[in-house]
Amino acid sequence: MKKICLIISILSTAISVFAQNVPVPLTSTRLYDFLDELMTDGVIVEQQTAVRPYTRSQVANMLEQAQVADSLLNSRQRKDLAFYLNEFALERDTMVNNHVQYTDHQLFSLSLADPQFSYKTPNNQFKMRIRPILGANITANKKGAVLQRWWGAEMQLDIANHLSIWGSLRDNSWSGDWLSKAYFPDENARMRGARIHYGASQVQPALNNIAGVQYKESNYGGDFSDSKGGISLYSWWGSIGLQRENIRWGDAYHASNILSGRNPAVPMLSLQLTPCRWFQLDYFHAWLVSNVVDSTYFYLENTTKEGVQAKNYRPHNKFMAANMFTFTPIKQLSFSFGNSIIYAENTIQAAYLIPIAFYKSLDHLLTKGIASQNQNSQAFASLSVRPVDHLHLYGSFYLDEFKLSRLKPSNPEHNPISYLIGFNWSGWPIRGLSLKAEFMRSYIACYTHSIDVLTYTSNSFNMGHYMGDNAQSIYAELAYRPLRGILLKLSYTNDIKYNSYAYLRVYRGADGVIRDGGIGQTLAEKPFDQAIYRNDELRFDGIYEVHPNMYLTLSLAYNNAQGVDNQKTNALPSEDVGNAQHYLDKFCPMLYQGQNFSCSIAFSFGF
Repeated sequence: MKKICLIISILSTAISVFAQNVPVPLTSTRLYDFLDELMTDGVIVEQQTAVRPYTRSQVANMLEQAQVADSLLNSRQRKDLAFYLNEFALERDTMVNNHVQYTDHQLFSLSLADPQFSYKTPNNQFKMRIRPILGANITANKKGAVLQRWWGAEMQLDIANHLSIWGSLRDNSWSGDWLSKAYFPDENARMRGARIHYGASQVQPALNNIAGVQYKESNYGGDFSDSKGGISLYSWWGSIGLQRENIRWGDAYHASNILSGRNPAVPMLSLQLTPCRWFQLDYFHAWLVSNVVDSTYFYLENTTKEGVQAKNYRPHNKFMAANMFTFTPIKQLSFSFGNSIIYAENTIQAAYLIPIAFYKSLDHLLTKGIASQNQNSQAFASLSVRPVDHLHLYGSFYLDEFKLSRLKPSNPEHNPISYLIGFNWSGWPIRGLSLKAEFMRSYIACYTHSIDVLTYTSNSFNMGHYMGDNAQSIYAELAYRPLRGILLKLSYTNDIKYNSYAYLRVYRGADGVIRDGGIGQTLAEKPFDQAIYRNDELRFDGIYEVHPNMYLTLSLAYNNAQGVDNQKTNALPSEDVGNAQHYLDKFCPMLYQGQNFSCSIAFSFGF
């Protein structure tokens, strides 16, 4: 019976009508967890999980698969399924229970209990959805409290089942006494791009320079806006579009080491090809933000506070091209591999617009002949296996540079790589209970580069794992879903940052003599040698999804963030040497430095 249900599910996927190629935000964690639970329990056919976000049409297809395999669901899963089927009614062309027909040609749905406006024509040639975005979060511990508020709206349009247009705008406001001393990107910030900005006085850090946004500071805190959206042309073969969204590449639950999706969203040309069930090609060309000044491009400003003429510079151009090939030969197995390149030129390099290419080889043809370097290439792979029902094994590998000679025992150098492994045990012996564990290590200099504009970052956020180079992260999670829409989660995170190095090719002293300290000797340093920063966090999250993307959340967390003095007298010129407070200020927001018990209460609707 189970095999028959799976066969029907596959057929259902093959004949599904395409509708709305709009991405489901990565922040819709409850939905993604539910879909993963259905895959792990063997209810729906294995989908590729290395590339996210999914589109709304992909999610609708998976939900319809689960509907066909209803006999395999428990009572709580059936209620969750009915809940999400209603959420994706517009994509499934089943908007019948709550619509009002006011002419023979137009249908619309307006609900105050689930705030949204939906509209479609009877022939399904035009569909539209408008939703508000609003929410608030207050976080407090012994050091103080911070209130975050946000509001906005999102719109989705689908035309003739081949063109999707979507957009969203969210305005954010922060307030709280502690903001006069430091900022944190979110309540789980730790090292996720958190930076301390010192004002002209060099005394008190100030809330400013939030990466990826234009921040307006005030006495109470400040505010900034964030906008996402795109346009996509799609059909049975896949889609092509222009969008600004967060994407995640690499199988992971806590944080991917390939593309984590935690950095600010970037605009990109995107291509996804799905010509058959077992193969998918993903490609994008993105415009990154370098935060590196281009000294050749500036304008003069005559009205400065000091009354003198000042130069204002623009940042260097920074681009990225990447592809990912995903194969799903059987329903229990999915593996992906790909490569990427970050480059800096005045204009887009046309060669990197080729979706199926080995970009390192193209770079050799474009730049090596003139002895120049304006690129940084990477390679990566990801594997997802569900050998038996209820068990998901996964891992991912990121490679910045590789030499066979570094594998010899006589060679002290290490290749700059990162790897991640994990598992998810779900639904047995207790239904609704899941156990996850994840381990990540990154070696020295795997995300950095000797040329600042070519680092694996955008807006100063690392695009891979938030811990960066020469680091280790352990994550464990016990989650229970007793009723529809309720998630109780207990998690533990152990993050360790080891010796931090810059990427120096050679080191030339003041006397002009070349000394040790280049990349070769840096890579010969023992990785994971001395911890300079660590944070242990024990966290409880209680989440109730009242309506799709409408959440009530209670979080209780204990964390212990500590820096370690690194006063080495024989340190390399490339090594960052400082005291414990130096590393705390570098890697941890002040609100979470030391030992803290924090409480967060939040309400949100929308992404």
